[in-house]
Amino acid sequence: MGNRLSKIYTKTGDDGTTGLGDGSRVPKDSPRVEAMGAVDELNSSIGIILLSNLPNDIRECLIGIQHTLFNIGGEISIPGYSLVTEEETKFLEDTLDFMNSKLSPLKEFILPGGIAAASHCHMSRSICRRAERRIQTLASEEQVSDISRQYLNRLSDLLFVMARYLNSKEGVSDVLWQHERVKRK
Repeated sequence: MGNRLSKIYTKTGDDGTTGLGDGSRVPKDSPRVEAMGAVDELNSSIGIILLSNLPNDIRECLIGIQHTLFNIGGEISIPGYSLVTEEETKFLEDTLDFMNSKLSPLKEFILPGGIAAASHCHMSRSICRRAERRIQTLASEEQVSDISRQYLNRLSDLLFVMARYLNSKEGVSDVLWQHERVKRK
């Protein structure tokens, strides 16, 4: 599999370009590089969630998600390449359905909060939405895997439900948005 980096800096990006997995070079601010960066940031934010004391099933789920996100980054770095399968999206849906079945129905908007792990899930969810937007921007110019776009869409939903689930398991209520608390001068 590919070349392994023995030297971290190469100086090849000093001109404002970066190399893709297929050997081509593109500007560092291209939609493709923006999309890769957003997916990488999402993966890093999930690493922050993993710092928490989590149930083993959630920990394993998140580690699997990190591997899939790395594969999505690989897909983006090699135009036309495909790694992610529908089964991975189906896994997210099944996990989401299971967790959601353990929660009370949501009747109000909620604010990010609760325990630290839940708050980190909310942060990852918002980063996931940004990654979706960056990939959509790329898709308006070039071919992008529909499966990977669907995966990110489900992942943002899962991270929202996971935040609620983690709070619930710790006996912490959702932080409900209270419109009347907004103070105006």
